Amino acid sequence: MLICVRLQLRENGQEILRFKAKFIYLISPNKIYFNFYKDLKKILKTNKVKFFQLRLKKFSKTKIVKISKKIKKICKTSNVKFIINDDPLIAKSVGADGCHLGQKDMHINDARKILKNKIIGVTCNNSFKKAKEAFKNKADYIAIGAFNSSKTKNVKYKATIKDLKKIRTLSKIPIIAIGGINQKNYQKLLLNKADFLAISNFIWKNKKLKPEEAIKKLK
Repeated sequence: MLICVRLQLRENGQEILRFKAKFIYLISPNKIYFNFYKDLKKILKTNKVKFFQLRLKKFSKTKIVKISKKIKKICKTSNVKFIINDDPLIAKSVGADGCHLGQKDMHINDARKILKNKIIGVTCNNSFKKAKEAFKNKADYIAIGAFNSSKTKNVKYKATIKDLKKIRTLSKIPIIAIGGINQKNYQKLLLNKADFLAISNFIWKNKKLKPEEAIKKLK
């Protein structure tokens, strides 16, 4: 399990925090735009990303496979784990490092038969019960949230720091915090037992910053 290192520094007379480990679980934009691959390379070179998840809900499987092959090469160069959303069969076919499963996707036990020892993560919303089941079924990580409003998808389940701390008592496997995470709220989650932060819109749809500039705001 990756541990985030907290360092106290001072900047302009104010105490600040620095997290020196790779703590970002980066999720793709909904569409692959013209300069996406170039931007992805720049982002991964910052050495802040541990996982990259390809999440394309409205693309055909053929198109996802084609895109995955390009992303896989970029991730491998930067030593970033490449995760496919929803579909263990695609993950296997492209040789991804693993797959992320939502509550309506294939059961983890069936996915494990396909992916063997590959990484399998499970969305558990804000549920202690779902997290306990995921741990029991030997998920490699779980995703908890949403902690904030999100433009990536509608927020049906709202998680709190209290939920995070309670679920943390179940196991030491990585917990990924999800939902509307940005430069204003990310530190609180890391300081309250989240191992990684799932981030998408703050990077890809930031109206003020380019993707590479946005990720550098997360220190």
